[in-house]
Amino acid sequence: MPKVNIKRKSTVLDMTAMVDVSFLLLTFFIMTTQFRSPEPIVVDTPSSISDTKVPEMDIMTISVDKEDKIYFSIDNPKHRETLLDNMRSKYPQLQLNANQKKHFVYGSSVGSPISQLPSLLDHAPAEHSNIKQEGIPTDSTDNQLGNWIVQGRFANPNVRITIKADASAKYPTIKKVIKTLTERNINKFNLITDLEEKPKNL
Repeated sequence: MPKVNIKRKSTVLDMTAMVDVSFLLLTFFIMTTQFRSPEPIVVDTPSSISDTKVPEMDIMTISVDKEDKIYFSIDNPKHRETLLDNMRSKYPQLQLNANQKKHFVYGSSVGSPISQLPSLLDHAPAEHSNIKQEGIPTDSTDNQLGNWIVQGRFANPNVRITIKADASAKYPTIKKVIKTLTERNINKFNLITDLEEKPKNL
């Protein structure tokens, strides 16, 4: 019996629609993504076995570097703008021009006393890592960190508070941060750590 040769037809796929969809998705992500400014400090967090993930939005971060200096940050430029207005009402001596306000709104963490904030904001956020900041005061007579926290919660009532401390930071400094929170009836917060492998017996 003779072999029957079936004529093979080449399959042609029109990729135009897929390319269009890809470019639309790419454009969407570029337009909606909020790029974060680089942090002015590097914090080497301790490790733990907790695998609770920190949410990506509505975050207030209190950072402590290896020199025990305290920094404060809140996400979302809209909330940062409201926060700055609140702090200017709290500290009338805080006078900022339009450029300084913009640097704060689109910046990252700040670690300066209120009196030094204008000189810090004279520089663009990308330059803050080159500027030595003194840290936010937590003295009992002038606890500026407490004011940042309170005004940050007014700016965004849904904010979640996290503490990001360097592994070599001293305990008394972390204790001051926690005390500042508890004195303002804030008893729920997260400690940011690096995830390590759980022991096999757990």
